[in-house]
Amino acid sequence: MSKQVQQVDTIFCHETGDDYLTIVERDGERLFRAKLGLSETSAGPRPAKFRLKQGSTEEPRQPDEFVELARRAKRIRISEQTSQSAREELMEMFSGYQLENKAKAVRTCRYCASAGRYSPITTETAVKDDQDWICQDCARQELERQLTYSSGGEVTGTAKERLEELMLEVQDLQRIVNLLQGQLDPDLTKFDTISATTDEVDPVRVDSLNLHPGLQNLLEDRFETLLPVQSLSVENGLFDGDDQLVVSATATGKTLVGEMAGINRVLNGKGTMLFLVPLVALANQKYEDFTEEYGHLVDVSIRVGASRIADEGERFDPNADVIVGTYEGIDHALRTGKEMGDIGTVVIDEVHTLKEEGRGHRLDGLISRLKYACEQRAKRRDDYGGAQWVYLSATVGNPEQLTSALESTLIEFEERPVPIERHVTFASGQEKVRIENKLVRREFDTESSKGYRGQTIIFTNSRRRCHEISRKLEYSAAPYHAGLDYKRRKKVERQFGDQELSAVVTTAALAAGVDFPASQVIFDSLAMGIEWLSVQEFHQMLGRAGRPDYHDKGTVYVLVEPDCTYHNSMEGTEDEIAFKLLKGEMEPVMTEYDETAAIEETLANVTVGGKAAKSLNDRMLGEIPTKHAVGKLLQYDFIDGFEPTPLGRVVTEHFLDPDEAFVLLDGIRKDAHPYELVTDIELRDTDL
Repeated sequence: MSKQVQQVDTIFCHETGDDYLTIVERDGERLFRAKLGLSETSAGPRPAKFRLKQGSTEEPRQPDEFVELARRAKRIRISEQTSQSAREELMEMFSGYQLENKAKAVRTCRYCASAGRYSPITTETAVKDDQDWICQDCARQELERQLTYSSGGEVTGTAKERLEELMLEVQDLQRIVNLLQGQLDPDLTKFDTISATTDEVDPVRVDSLNLHPGLQNLLEDRFETLLPVQSLSVENGLFDGDDQLVVSATATGKTLVGEMAGINRVLNGKGTMLFLVPLVALANQKYEDFTEEYGHLVDVSIRVGASRIADEGERFDPNADVIVGTYEGIDHALRTGKEMGDIGTVVIDEVHTLKEEGRGHRLDGLISRLKYACEQRAKRRDDYGGAQWVYLSATVGNPEQLTSALESTLIEFEERPVPIERHVTFASGQEKVRIENKLVRREFDTESSKGYRGQTIIFTNSRRRCHEISRKLEYSAAPYHAGLDYKRRKKVERQFGDQELSAVVTTAALAAGVDFPASQVIFDSLAMGIEWLSVQEFHQMLGRAGRPDYHDKGTVYVLVEPDCTYHNSMEGTEDEIAFKLLKGEMEPVMTEYDETAAIEETLANVTVGGKAAKSLNDRMLGEIPTKHAVGKLLQYDFIDGFEPTPLGRVVTEHFLDPDEAFVLLDGIRKDAHPYELVTDIELRDTDL
């Protein structure tokens, strides 16, 4: 004790019952802790007992030793949690020894003080806990305890880090606990704001376009001037037949660029227009839109999937003026040698699909094969100068590189008409619906300065979940997905447009085709089926929030279930993915090939181009090891020279990869039932 008395920096006193916990520190390290008891004397309160605490035992010392320690200490501190009467008693005792100048009350961490630690806190470092203040370390521990209590220990990793970050930022533990209980504190949930931006573009007057009279009159009835992205496209050669890559945010009018080019060329006798989309639901919607808007000027047909699709009794017409199709539908026509007529314009919507694993290589191959087919047709009938290609995307991370690869002109317009406020909160799958209900109600009860009620799009990952959520919302809402028939979807669109619905609940897979004037977007899930959304998909979906003619701003809520995945094949958890998407840069749009994809596309190119297959491979965006792929095709007996074998033709016509083909062959040889074959293929890559 004598050595300890020689050098003491701080004595800290904290009231515990009728005594005072006393901590003695030197150089920031605790030397010991003790229990100090005072008694009233004729001279005032004085030390009556002084016991060193060692674990659960106490070692009695002379009370004068405490006085000697106090005299040698540089400072004496009393916790603010000590009651006013007890603080006065201590100060009176120190004054009796002329030590009052060393002693003062300080704000300390309650938990630390109770545990025998001296932990002073400041306005900058303290975290509010109910009516008290605690240090950041104890706040983290208390938050972890609350997380374990409220979620069964499921909140870890990125979600936990985010909540800790928020707690230290707002310095209030209870507000974070309230957030976990579903209270939507906008100051806590807000992640950032994407500012509104306006590019200065001189609008092109519609009456100056000099298009075919049918289209010219139609456009003049609808608009006086073109939107900025449309004006940029026109000024950069759209009606001169130039190929263009048009990159512009959702709801900025880029789709009309492709429509104007294609319809005008059709009406001027410059070939059929193909308008291609990735999904059947989108093709159906676009077919309906085209029929309604341009049906009095042109014949419209639709081609989806791997067969001729009937629509209201009308079969696919390859000689129609406008053919709306899915990538696979048109590719199937090419692979099976179907006559496509004189193609004058090809519009590829959602061209960023090129980067998607599994689907990207098929779009890459389709573009190459379709260009080849157009060029061969043009050589035979050079009466319209070849096809014009217009590629559309809301989100591209490498527009210049992609433009060069597609041999087109870049039309990029980065305007964001209204700001978008992005929020993140954490909830379980069941809790999400309760939060969504609250958000939808709040938004629908709010009217914009333009006189429109706020309406919401909720994106989720399954049709079943669409129905589940829409049933549980208090205000009128409806599911909207590819499984609904035409009349049902049109009814939902009309009701939403008439503000009869507070929300639509749709699948992420249909995000590209959802064109509702919503002010709010809610992500119930960050998955598309059993795959996480890409940054491109995420930005395209959140871009649906806020329309300049309807709303003052857009609002986005990302509801995150910590440590959640939707399939055991998914890497990462929903909380990790959420912040990758929110912070992520747009991925470059280029196509990557593994051996399976290379074999599939090379076989399709042999089927369509014969000896030209290598040149078709060479013009594709992704690099294909043609020699290796051809070797495999020969080994598998899929080709004979530069012709597909009967087996190879079946494989390519049904978009099978080699493994799927061999599963089918093996099953056929074993006389397996067709249902068994389908099941084997579906489960081939599934971890059971």
